[in-house]
Amino acid sequence: MSKQGPVKNQTDIGGYLDTLWLERGLSENTLMAYRRDLLMTADWLDKQSEGQMVLMQADNEALIEFMVQRKNAGVSDRSAARWLSTLRGFYRYMIFNQRLVDDPTQKLEHPKLGRSLPSSLSSQQVEALLAAPDVSTAIGLRDRTMLEVLYASGLRITELVTLELANVNQRQGVVRVVGKGNKERLVPTGETALDWLSRYLRDARLSLLPAGGSVLFPSRLGRVMTRQTFWHAIKKYAMQAGIKKNISPHTLRHAFATHLVDNGADLRAVQMMLGHSDLSTTQIYTHVAQQRLKELVQEHHPRG
Repeated sequence: MSKQGPVKNQTDIGGYLDTLWLERGLSENTLMAYRRDLLMTADWLDKQSEGQMVLMQADNEALIEFMVQRKNAGVSDRSAARWLSTLRGFYRYMIFNQRLVDDPTQKLEHPKLGRSLPSSLSSQQVEALLAAPDVSTAIGLRDRTMLEVLYASGLRITELVTLELANVNQRQGVVRVVGKGNKERLVPTGETALDWLSRYLRDARLSLLPAGGSVLFPSRLGRVMTRQTFWHAIKKYAMQAGIKKNISPHTLRHAFATHLVDNGADLRAVQMMLGHSDLSTTQIYTHVAQQRLKELVQEHHPRG
């Protein structure tokens, strides 16, 4: 980018993201994704105009050209939709604050998205995954406990790795979680997970945290574990368990919700445990259950 371009873009983008953080309490990961999309667009505009156009000067024609180029490069509809939503939010913020008059994204068509069902695991696959860590080691016992808590409570990975010892009430069998938007919720945790948690606290945590500290599941260095570190561990254990499915960071969370709905759990209760602000987000798991029933019929019914 030109010398003036980066400074101007960074200032405008930073102000917008600061407002989102203050008003909506978005997570750091979400804000980073917004920043990447906005900076990527600003960089492209700068190169196309030879340093003459910053993000605030973009017009409809330039953004359409960028959208088409990304489409031709193989960018998925879902990524394109997220990019467009990010830009629209940015420009509407600028219009609201009387920094712009017109929204240059107004005539851009939003990609049509089918409703994708979250990837989940069968009960047998979950059992194989949970059994993969070597619990004779402190790291293995920690990882087994983390997997058990993840599956028993449906936490997001970020929520799990940032848990503190004070967040767990073993007597009441609940975990206090601070989720998206700094919203706090109490999530019940099953007896099996609590048993593993007791064993971990007794036999492993102190060896991983000799200097003391509040984090429940410390890294090898005795610090708060990154979500990427635990995600790599999950992928390793999935391979050990012979799970060939391409799993995501939310796979055990999806399995938790899907298995609850499969067994007749109330959708409102599942919504509360997952920390969804809107019931429609949770309703996707009814579609997962229906899809699984359809597959069972096709596989086992003589006229399927």
